[in-house]
Amino acid sequence: MLKTNIEPYLSGFDYELPERLIALRPARPRDSARLLVVRGDGSLEDRTILDLPKLLNRSDQLVFNTTKVLLAKIRGVRLKRDANGQDVEINLNLIEKVSENVWVVLARPGRRLKVDDRIDIAPEFFATVVSKLEAGKFEIRFETFGKKIPELLETHGEMPLPPYIDRRRASDESDKTDYQPEIAVGEPKSVAAPTASLHFTTRLLNALKLKGVTRHNVQLHVGFGTFAPLKAENFHKNSLHSEWIEIDQQTANNLNSARHKGSKIIAIGTTAMRTIESCADGDGDIRQYFGNTNLFLKPGDKIHVTDGLLTNFHLPRSSLLMLVSALIGHKAMLAAYTHAIKNEYRFFSYGDACLFLS
Repeated sequence: MLKTNIEPYLSGFDYELPERLIALRPARPRDSARLLVVRGDGSLEDRTILDLPKLLNRSDQLVFNTTKVLLAKIRGVRLKRDANGQDVEINLNLIEKVSENVWVVLARPGRRLKVDDRIDIAPEFFATVVSKLEAGKFEIRFETFGKKIPELLETHGEMPLPPYIDRRRASDESDKTDYQPEIAVGEPKSVAAPTASLHFTTRLLNALKLKGVTRHNVQLHVGFGTFAPLKAENFHKNSLHSEWIEIDQQTANNLNSARHKGSKIIAIGTTAMRTIESCADGDGDIRQYFGNTNLFLKPGDKIHVTDGLLTNFHLPRSSLLMLVSALIGHKAMLAAYTHAIKNEYRFFSYGDACLFLS
């Protein structure tokens, strides 16, 4: 049951979730997941993702994040430091690129790493610890002997499943497709999936096209900022890590034109919403932008562009739950999540979804 504390405290965004409701695998097929529809009048309706074309209007504008997930989890061995020491298995999750061969990583078990330690990954592919940062993070330098990191990750990397899945089962080959959106394009640069996009299949996209709904593509390369835990109980004292976003002039023009004609802008995922809100001015006009954003949307913040949002169910006390509340209000968010838990929706990255409509 969700607690009823109100903003601006993190405890107002806390809830208890039965472990059985944490989805460890996606629905099969992807578009068969359940969909909780939350309307502006507070009404709730239980549907499925495949019902989406029936729930939208022809004039609606859908905004997708088409970023591709990097195989950012690496298994290695920290070599023993002396003749009396032992080798130690180490898991690395890449979270931020510093330069071509230098990355910030999350390491487990981090307590077994020191500066200058060597981590062997494969023949002619190893890493050296450059510095120790806070919260289990390290800066490491890869030695690749002339090869590119993405090329090596295709062979030696795994999908960076979220910790709540990774703790409960090992990743496998199916995750390489399950955790990658079908709509993803370009060079892989995200260290986590834009999970709302995971529900979309060719079948569903074709049905939306037949309905006449317009699709727009933007990119936010998902980084540590999306899933980093908030620490300060007063959420106004928290901040987010920046993430790279891209929206070109043609997409901005098309969205502005549709919006001025009265069309509704519906973000597919919190990352898509963060992108368009980051690129909007005070009047709601979207501009071309290629760069970093550190936008942290919280209850009470003005929403300039987004009229609706399709998104998965998010972790308690997270910035993503606050973004949802910024759009629909704290009370409506509580009602939706209480209903979802009572009706045993599947939660988090591989789980079901909500559609919030004004």
